[in-house]
Amino acid sequence: MNYKSALSYSSQWLDIIKQEKFPEETQAKWIIEESKQNFAEHFNRGWLEYRKSVTEAGDWASVEWSGKGSTITDVMGRNYIDWLGGFGMLDLGWRHPEVVEAVTAQLNRAPMPSQELIDPLRGVLGKLMADITPGDLKYSWFAASGTEAIEAAIKIAKLYTGKSAFIVALKAFHGKTMGSLSMMGKADYRQAMGMLYAGQIYHVPFGDADALEKQLEICDKVGIGVAGVLFEPIQGEAGAIVPPDDFWPRVRAATKKYGALLIADEVQTGLGRTGKLWGVDHWDVAPDILATAKSLGGGVLPVSAVTTTEEIFKPMMYPNPFMHTTTTGGNALACSAAIATIHIILRDRLWEAASTKGAYLIEKVSELAEEFPQLYKEVTGKGLLIGQHFQTPELGYKVAAELFKRGVLVSGTLTSAQTVRIEPPLIIAQEEIDEGLNRLRDAVGVVAKTM
Repeated sequence: MNYKSALSYSSQWLDIIKQEKFPEETQAKWIIEESKQNFAEHFNRGWLEYRKSVTEAGDWASVEWSGKGSTITDVMGRNYIDWLGGFGMLDLGWRHPEVVEAVTAQLNRAPMPSQELIDPLRGVLGKLMADITPGDLKYSWFAASGTEAIEAAIKIAKLYTGKSAFIVALKAFHGKTMGSLSMMGKADYRQAMGMLYAGQIYHVPFGDADALEKQLEICDKVGIGVAGVLFEPIQGEAGAIVPPDDFWPRVRAATKKYGALLIADEVQTGLGRTGKLWGVDHWDVAPDILATAKSLGGGVLPVSAVTTTEEIFKPMMYPNPFMHTTTTGGNALACSAAIATIHIILRDRLWEAASTKGAYLIEKVSELAEEFPQLYKEVTGKGLLIGQHFQTPELGYKVAAELFKRGVLVSGTLTSAQTVRIEPPLIIAQEEIDEGLNRLRDAVGVVAKTM
């Protein structure tokens, strides 16, 4: 232990945090080297080595300093068009002024709940979630991450149904805590952990309603109680995979037939990302439980929600309302961010912007894919959740690396190695879309010449 060092070092960084002026070159280079060293020695060396901000940044690694709208600036003053959007977290872009204003106002009043007096904003956010979610969803529970929302959804489904089995999709991603990881549709992340969730987990191909119906039928015939069927409306980490149009209506009918709850993981698809307010809205389906996170905090604070009907939520209220709780989930700051975010999305009808901009982007990237079939397999997605599927993972990484060199942020996906996502803020300007497309064409052209 070295308290003296920690005191001095924290003081040094607090001065940097409070610094309003842009770093001079000497200070910027010091921040870069300190950041690299701290990642390598105290956070995750492998993560550091993987990042294009280290391997593709040139003389100096890229360390973020500030962001505004759809642009992020590093400590050396280099600007990047954000086509990643924090993996769907930044629907409103970087530090949306109205969200920042709401959070700042609440911060100056009371940032955390007393835990004994009634904190009003949790109730306000719950009412808003009831107003904007499909069907009869009414009660919400709040946390900080999508993973926590899925964990809560699992518990709610078990408590209500008294059953323990779940059906999920191949290549699905629902988080990495032990319960949500059990639902993972790829061995890489599950296998090393061994036994996870104690109940039965069955995987079916995403979009295959026949397979789901058959699995539910089999479970029913052998007496295995299925508590819930958990799907993303459109698979995000699998590469923006859109199911057939009959999939979700058939899933809804099948779950009702066999007494399983339908859980929609809207962590990445919710709040306008796909061109509808909710991903399930594309098929006019109301789930029994809906989980959302990422963009709910407006890119300012982490907040997640799981929302369900009054009937299904009853076991969470009676006889023990402390069945599933968290000290800081749904705190005043997080709720203020979420309230402001919902207000902005509804007022500006940002799902319509996502639909229009997304259709344009998909069309243009698809044209590029047709021009370079030696690189591309296909382009998938809805709204501003778009997957570029390359012939190999290596080609995808090369294109992403060339884009980074040209100041455009994109990334791969966790369960589809050959896919590079395009997931910009919903508020991105048309000029930024077109400039990104120009840089994408350049990047693809460079990679094509190496083949």
